[in-house]
Amino acid sequence: MAAVETEAARRRTFAIISHPDAGKTTLTEKFLLYAGAIGRAGAVQTRKTDRATTSDWLELEQQRGISVSSAVARFEHDSHVLNLLDTPGHRDFSEDTYRVLSGVDAAVMVLDAARGVEPQTEKLYAVCKARGTPVITFVNKMDRPTPEPLEILDDIERTLGLVGQPVTWPIKPEGQFQGVIDRRTARAFRFEAAGVRGGQMAQEDEADLTGSDSWVSEDVREEVELLDAIGADVDVDAFLAGTASPVFFGSALSNFGVRLLLDAIVELAPPPAARPTRDGGHRAIDEPFSGLVFKIQANLDPRHRDRMAFVRVCSGRFERGETLINHRTGRGTTAKYATAVFGRDRETVDEAYPGDVIGLINAMDLVAGDSLHAQGAPVVFPPLPTFTPEHFATAHPTDRNRTKQFRKGVDQLDEEGVVQVLRHPDLGDQAPIWAAVGRLQFEVATWRMEHEFGAPVRLEGTRFEVARATDEDGAKVLAGMRDVEVYRRSTGAPMALFRSRFVADRVAADNPELMLDTLVLS
Repeated sequence: MAAVETEAARRRTFAIISHPDAGKTTLTEKFLLYAGAIGRAGAVQTRKTDRATTSDWLELEQQRGISVSSAVARFEHDSHVLNLLDTPGHRDFSEDTYRVLSGVDAAVMVLDAARGVEPQTEKLYAVCKARGTPVITFVNKMDRPTPEPLEILDDIERTLGLVGQPVTWPIKPEGQFQGVIDRRTARAFRFEAAGVRGGQMAQEDEADLTGSDSWVSEDVREEVELLDAIGADVDVDAFLAGTASPVFFGSALSNFGVRLLLDAIVELAPPPAARPTRDGGHRAIDEPFSGLVFKIQANLDPRHRDRMAFVRVCSGRFERGETLINHRTGRGTTAKYATAVFGRDRETVDEAYPGDVIGLINAMDLVAGDSLHAQGAPVVFPPLPTFTPEHFATAHPTDRNRTKQFRKGVDQLDEEGVVQVLRHPDLGDQAPIWAAVGRLQFEVATWRMEHEFGAPVRLEGTRFEVARATDEDGAKVLAGMRDVEVYRRSTGAPMALFRSRFVADRVAADNPELMLDTLVLS
C-alpha cells in the first residue's frame, strides 16, 4: 500500500463555489488553460452570446449561459494530480452542490470584489463549514471598481465569521488596478490588461518589492508593512480547522492572479485523508478499496442514452474490472467500464487512487450516497444530506401513449436528484409530485423529459407550500390532520407536505415530539 499513500499525497480534490456570475466557470477554464487541458478559453457565456464554456456540456446550459450540472475535470500541475469538481453556479441547483461537496477535500470560494459575500456564497460556505471543508478565497474582478481590500476582508469576516488572511495584496492606487503583491516572497506582479490575448495573460512584469526598481507606490508598500506588522499571515492550522481562509486577489477573465492561486491549492489544500464512516470510525486511505457515489448523471453522451455514477475513491487502489460491493444492496458491480470524464469527453481509467473521481458507466443499481467497497472489506459512509423542497408541481404526461417513457424519465431524474419525486400511497405513479429546491429545476426536468426521454410533461401547481422530513411514527400522526398529506420518496421515506408555513409551524409547536426536519438524509 506504499504506492497508494504516495499517489494519494499527490492528489488535491477540490470544488469551486460561488454566487452566480462571480466568475466560477471562467476561473475553472483558466485553471485548465494553465494545465494544458484545453487550448483556449471562451468568455463566460451570457444569454446574448452563443459560445458555450468548456465545462458546461448540457445543451440547456449552453442556451441559458449557466452551470446547472456538475462537471469533473482532472489535470496535473506542479507534479500533482488535481481533481476539480465544477459545481452548479445557479442558486436553484444548490442541492446538487451539496452532494458534490461531500466528494472534495477543499473548496475555492470565488467572490465578486464589488459585491462581496452574496447569499448563495453564504449558503454554500455554510455547507463547507458544517463538513469541516477548508476554504481558499479568490477575490475576483479586481480590474473593475471595487471597495478597498480591507473592506472586502471585513465583509468576509462579518458575514461568514471567517478570518481572511491575505496571501496576495492588490496594487490599486486611486482605484487603478496595477497588479498584486505576493506577501510570501515580497514580489510584485504587474497587471497588463491590454496584453491579454486568447485567454492567456501577458508577460508578467515581476519586481522585488524591496528593490529600488520597484514600481509599487509608497502607499501600497505601507499597507503591506502594516499587514506584516499585525501578523496577517496564513495560519495553516486555522485554515485546515475552517476558521481562517487564505485570500488571493485577481481577475479570472484576464487570467491575472490565477497562477498564484493554483500554486496555493497544491501547497495548502489537504491531500486525501482517512474518511469518517457511519459507525463513527474512519477508513484509512491505505485500506482496501472503498468509494462514495456522490452523483448520478444520465445522457452525458446522448447517442448512447447512458447513465453514469460518479465515485470518489476514498481508500485503496481502484482497478478496472474488479468487482465492487454495494453496501446498500449487498450486490456486486463489475467496474468494467470506468472512465475519467471531462465535459462530454471520456478516457478509460485502468487505475485510480484516493482523491480521484471515476465514472462507472451503466451501473444501473447505484444511487447517490451508495458506499462501494472491495470484497471482504465492508464499509459504509455517512449519508448524503439534502434539503426539504420548497416548490411543488404535479407532473402529467401530455401523451398517454408514452407512459412507459414518462415513468422511465421520472425515475431517472429522481435518481439523479434533478427533482425529488413524491408519490401518494393511494395514487402511486398516476400523479407524482415533483419537488424542488428551486424552480429552475422544473425547467430542466421538463426539458430533459421531452428531449432525452421523448415524454413531454405538463405541470400543475399543488396546494402545498412546505415539506418536512418525518419518520413512520410521525407519518401515522400526521395522516389524520387537516391541511397535511404524507407522501413517500422513492426510498419509501415519508415526507410531510403542508398547505402553508403557518400550518407547518403550528403542527410542530403543538406536537414537539414529532420528527419534522428540514434536512433529509438519503
